[in-house]
Amino acid sequence: MNEMALRWLSPLILSLLPALPGAHSIVHDLEMRYQHAKTLKATFFESYSEGGGHRIAESGTVYFSRPGRMRWNYESPQTKLFLVDGTNAWFYVPADHTASRAKVKDSSDWRTPIALLAGKANLNELCRQVQVIDPATATTPDEKPLAIGDYVLRCDPRGDSQDSGLQSVFLEVNPEDYLVRVLIHEAGDVVTEFRFGNWEEDIPIAESQFHFQPPPGVSIVDEGELSNEVH
Repeated sequence: MNEMALRWLSPLILSLLPALPGAHSIVHDLEMRYQHAKTLKATFFESYSEGGGHRIAESGTVYFSRPGRMRWNYESPQTKLFLVDGTNAWFYVPADHTASRAKVKDSSDWRTPIALLAGKANLNELCRQVQVIDPATATTPDEKPLAIGDYVLRCDPRGDSQDSGLQSVFLEVNPEDYLVRVLIHEAGDVVTEFRFGNWEEDIPIAESQFHFQPPPGVSIVDEGELSNEVH
């Protein structure tokens, strides 16, 4: 099908879709989907850019376990680990022989808000306002869903999040109420995008997967101590 035909058909297809539900309804169904699952597993693709420059892309597998535990296994192009054990957030790059540690409540890492997937948070705590974007009037790539039938939500962060540089978050939800994309805008034109697929629920995950034991010879950098030294 050529581009002209697609332009002509798109409004027609959109007009045949059911009426757009309210943001509250979509948020409720999204949170219920994840809060009822004890464990979750998905594949993820992540991209990062700063100042509109070159985008860095990575991919891997992520695991979630209630309450509030996550394990991000980065598999390409470099092996890395980001792990939240419920108390601490760990970031480990084997090639650097160094691991950083921060208290979850003090972590400024942009993956931490995704703790909602592990039943640790809800969007009302993160957003002062959530609105659903009508795909018929979407004008930017951020607002346009990846697939027909998906919903895109715009989250305007609460004041404390804005103070840390977080400007806006877009979340895309598919008709089965699974999260398929998260797009995060931060100060300095920093954009991080996640895409999720192959969701699995309530699968057995070893308890050891949510605990980090530094390998021999790995140095631990405590971000809290560094922050105190700076101030």
